[in-house]
Order: sequence, then C-alpha cells, then structure tokens
Amino acid sequence: MHFACKWRRAGTICPPPACRLLYFPCLPPTGETILSLLENHFKLKEHGTDVRTELLAGLTTFLTMAYIIFVNPSILGSAGMPTDAVFVATCLAAALGSLIMGLYANYPIALAPGMGLNAYFAFIVVKQMGLSWEVALGAVFISGCLFLLVSLFRLREMIINGIPASIRVAIAVGIGLFLGLIALHNAGIVVPNKDTMVTMGDLHSAPALLAIIGFFVIVALDKLKVKGAILIGILLVTVLSFFFAGNKFMGLVSAPPSLAPTLFKLDIMGALSVGILNVVLVFFLVELFDATGTMMGVASRAGFLVNGKMARMNKALMADSCAIVAGAALGTSSTTAYIESAAGVQAGGRTGLTAVAVAILFLCCLFLSPLASVVPAYATAPALLYVACLMLRELGEIDWNDTTESIPAAITALAMPFTYSIATGVAFGFISYAVLKLLTGRAREVKAAVWVIAALFLFKFIYLGGG
Repeated sequence: MHFACKWRRAGTICPPPACRLLYFPCLPPTGETILSLLENHFKLKEHGTDVRTELLAGLTTFLTMAYIIFVNPSILGSAGMPTDAVFVATCLAAALGSLIMGLYANYPIALAPGMGLNAYFAFIVVKQMGLSWEVALGAVFISGCLFLLVSLFRLREMIINGIPASIRVAIAVGIGLFLGLIALHNAGIVVPNKDTMVTMGDLHSAPALLAIIGFFVIVALDKLKVKGAILIGILLVTVLSFFFAGNKFMGLVSAPPSLAPTLFKLDIMGALSVGILNVVLVFFLVELFDATGTMMGVASRAGFLVNGKMARMNKALMADSCAIVAGAALGTSSTTAYIESAAGVQAGGRTGLTAVAVAILFLCCLFLSPLASVVPAYATAPALLYVACLMLRELGEIDWNDTTESIPAAITALAMPFTYSIATGVAFGFISYAVLKLLTGRAREVKAAVWVIAALFLFKFIYLGGG
C-alpha cells in the first residue's frame, strides 16, 4: 500500500485529504506536512509570522506567567485546599485554557488561574465568609456558566457598555490594593496590632528581608526587560531560603501528584443558595472585565483591532469561559486571559500557535511538583506586591474632576483592602455611583445594568447582612 501512493512515488508531499484517508500506511506525515498543517490552521503567512517565531513567543509568554504555578497553590492552600492537587489543577487549567484559545480562537493569548480572583476565592469567600472551598468552586463554576451564556448570546457588549468605565478601573485598582496588603502580610512586613489595627513587622527577620530582596530583584529585572523576571525573583528567594531561613530542599522533578483531592469536588448546589449571591456576581463581573480588558489590551499591541474591535472576540471569550468551567471542575479558582501574553506579542507572536506552545510548557510543569511544594509564602509575596503595584497604574484613567465618577471609584478601591472584601468594595462602588447620580439629577446617565447590580447588592446588605 505504501508504494501504491502516487504522490509518495513522485517524491512530493502526500495531500492530507487524499493520502491520509485512502493510504493510511503513508503516515506519519513528514516534517513538511506538519508545517503545512500548521500553516493551514493558524494562517501563519497571512499574519506575517512563522513557526519558529511563534514558538519563541510562546516561551516568552510562558516565562512571564509561570510564577502562577507557585503562587496559586500558595494562595488556595491558605483556604485549606490540598496544595499538590491545586498545583496539578493550575497546570492543567492553564494548559487547557491556552490550548482552546490557540486552536479555537487563533489568538496568541495565554490563560491561567487569575491573580486577584484567587485571593478573593481564598481570603474572602472561604476564610472570611466561612464557606467551604468546595462551595467556592461551585460558585466559580456557576460564574463560568453565566460567562459562557453571555458569550454565546453575544450579551457581553451590552453588559460592558452598561457599566461605567470608572467602576471598571476602580475594581482593578482595588484588587491591586488588596493584593498588596496580602503580599505585605505574607512577607511579615505588615502585621496585626490591637491598637493601630496594623503595624510594621520585624524587618530583621529572614522572611521579611528575603521578600524585600526578591521584590527589588523582580522590579529591576523587569525594567531591564529580562524575560521571566517574576519567576526569577520567586526562585531566587526560594533558593536563599534554604541557606538563611531553614527551608529544606525536597527535590526538583517527580511524577505529578494526584488530582483526586480536588477533581470534581465542587459543590454546585451549595453555591446556588441566595446567601452567596454576591460571591457569584463578583466572580462573574471581575471575570468579564478582566478577560475583556486583557484581550483588548493584547490585541491592541498586536495590531488586531479594527475600528476598536477584535474580529474573533466572541470566540476568545468562549475560550475564556470554557476555561473557567473546566478549571473549577479540576479544582482551581477562575481561569482567565493573562496580560503577560503581551510579552509574547512583543516577541512576534501573532497566532494561536503561541498559545499552544504555552499550553505544552504548562503540561511539562506537571513534573515540577517537588519544587512547587517548597516555595514559601514570603517567596511569592514579592510577585504579589509587584503585580499589585502594576494594577494601580489604572488610576490615571479616572476623571477626577467629576466627583460623581471619581468618588464611587475611590470608594470601590479603598473599601476592598479596608473591609478585607473585594465583594464589599464592588458593592459600595455600584451603590454610591447610583445614589450620587440620582442626587445630582444625572440619573439618566446611569445604564440599566448599574441599577440592577446596585439593587442586588443593596438587597443583599438589607436582608442578608454584610460580609
């Protein structure tokens, strides 16, 4: 059969539709055939790129966001989740999300469990509100399903356009402040005080000193455009902890831990209770803003925007929402698009092959669980603080001359760290925005989405209590 193939006898590449279907023994395809398949699927020439460029771009993106495989288990582990299983879930969710984005939407945008959302999951939903992590996973699953429906029925633009830009910016800033507080606490730089609420910790302690060193290393390396600056900072502090903080090396490579402790452990029925209405709503809103903002930002840098719109935005959002649902089933907080994808775009990535490369690298990380298990909280604290600082730059987009816009934004951002609740900050922001517009005779400026969300949060405070 092999010699019956006329294309192979002629010394040319077997056309996939004919040779592969009629003369299966001619497979596996040659290297040239693989390149041809990649070209046909990702339209590499059309986007002005090639396989080598896309793979290097994928490596660049991966190095800038690989810190999440250490940070996410650390944060979710503080909520009582088994860190080994969370490590596996993080790698799988990132790989699956990036793979869907690359193959389905054909964008060089990588996905992984989102920063900020994991903090809300662990520190607010579980530790402060007292819900089990299984219920919290159920809430993430429901929010992902809502996001999927919004994307499927193309309701995203109506919702996004209905919510004020100042509130969207304030949510990002508030989460940044919240992350900053967590980072400083994990580093031992800020500690509780019964008289002043918080105070400075012992800066002579090894964890605090190592965290400070790690932070400055990350900022300096990033400014010098060193790829993987955040990851290098985390690994540096971890290595130093073996010498100065009594940490013990447990190995580098091993078989992946079991995913069983978190796989399909989500409690959907528990999450459907009215008492956690604000939990699902906050997950949904932040996922929506984060995904849309990130994708638009990366698309802008890549030159994909035409008249301010992405050609395949709905496909990209569908990929994002599928990743949220899958991630919750695997056992991790919301999976979302990463702004670090812009680093890969800067390196030349223009198609989904970049995201596919990121997915493969995350799968390879499954064998690094011993390293992930010895990364202390004060090693990931510098990364959290750096991400927090970057999130504050959005403040410049707020119109500070219009107090009906700037005051609700400020309340949103300040309430998150001071009430130790992202949900409360979002609630205060929407309610104050609606009230101030109403009292100043500008109620017509408020879109229906704001009234609905503000009413839901007000109902929650009045009839279901705070928190």
